[in-house]
Amino acid sequence: MKVLLAKTAGFCFGVKRAVDTVYQQVEENKDCKIYTFGPIIHNDEVIKDMQAKGVTVLEGEEDLPKAKNGIVIIRSHGVPKRICDRMDELGIQYVDATCPFVKKIHKIAMEKAEEGAFLVVIGNPVHPEVEGIMGWAGEDAAVISTAEEAEHLTVPEDRKICVVAQTTFNYNKFKELVEIISKRRYDISVLNTICSATKERQTETARIADRVDAMIVIGDKRSSNTQKLFEICKNACNNTYYIQTLDDFDMNQLRSVETVGITAGASTPNKIIEEVQNNVRINF
Repeated sequence: MKVLLAKTAGFCFGVKRAVDTVYQQVEENKDCKIYTFGPIIHNDEVIKDMQAKGVTVLEGEEDLPKAKNGIVIIRSHGVPKRICDRMDELGIQYVDATCPFVKKIHKIAMEKAEEGAFLVVIGNPVHPEVEGIMGWAGEDAAVISTAEEAEHLTVPEDRKICVVAQTTFNYNKFKELVEIISKRRYDISVLNTICSATKERQTETARIADRVDAMIVIGDKRSSNTQKLFEICKNACNNTYYIQTLDDFDMNQLRSVETVGITAGASTPNKIIEEVQNNVRINF
């Protein structure tokens, strides 16, 4: 059997930076309790390892008072501005591990709000990254994720529109929705804020999926960028499997195939990718 592993599979820059930040804080502050505001990344295996080292996940704003005597690390997805303001009010020490590419969108959202523009975020409205962006955009902002929502987007005629994207959104779908909005309005500026690593990962994944008999996509079920990879693979290869770890996969499903492709989301540790790859090679 021929196995093709995507070169772009695994931790991206922003995720690695956030994960390293947590472990660094644990090492440097042994006498201080370490918290993360929400899971630092979308990967259960990584979160379990951090919890084993004493890191506690704060699930929401109401949990912040628990961390008054500790250090809170802001997740890679970022948080709304009010969370930072609340921690300042409570005198909580915190470390910002927001992905720099997401942080850039926060800056854009604030600046456009100050200019009086209406911000349109193309992304998943319930994803923490998008919730964070909306928390820096003021009241005049909207999230869309489908063609129907783009068609029915209503913005006052006298307002300029600025369009940004969730960093892990599907690039082709982003272009489709921008085209719909652009046909309806002239006073629109579009900033493609999809992370370049995301685009490269999606492009490489599509290329591999088109060449193989089966495709394995590794990543947490909550991971937006992994979900997009699965959609891309499924469109090109019917035998596409979405797993979180090797335990989720039945190797017998590969008995009748000659070529297998493997890719992984930006929050999947190399250890898990290597385990899947090695077992595929050993068994076939």
